[in-house]
Amino acid sequence: EVQLVESGGGLVQAGGSLRLSCAGSGLTFDGYAIGWFRQAPGKEREWVSSISLGDGRTYYEDSVKGRFTTSSDNAKNTVYMQMNSLNPEDTAVYYCAADYGGWGTSWKCDYESWGQGTQVTVSS
Repeated sequence: EVQLVESGGGLVQAGGSLRLSCAGSGLTFDGYAIGWFRQAPGKEREWVSSISLGDGRTYYEDSVKGRFTTSSDNAKNTVYMQMNSLNPEDTAVYYCAADYGGWGTSWKCDYESWGQGTQVTVSS
């Protein structure tokens, strides 16, 4: 059974930083892609970033480019997302998800397994 567990969320002031982790079990990270999505209250879940674990390529939504950095430690089956210069618009539940095809697209439907989410709250 594939399981993804996010951690690292919390409350931070605007301008602060957090690092989210996504630990996977029941799957071999090589060859997959992991995506990060977020969902704010009353809004659709949106793609934030992804990483293709085979070649390490990363992709970012425009509003987080230059502020968020996604990386992986395949030996630990863990993906990280370092979030800097946070602002209140970044407040959401953040989810990681596994794309077995390895593409790391921005489409939710391409992701087969999801974590339970971790809350990120940025105060102004």
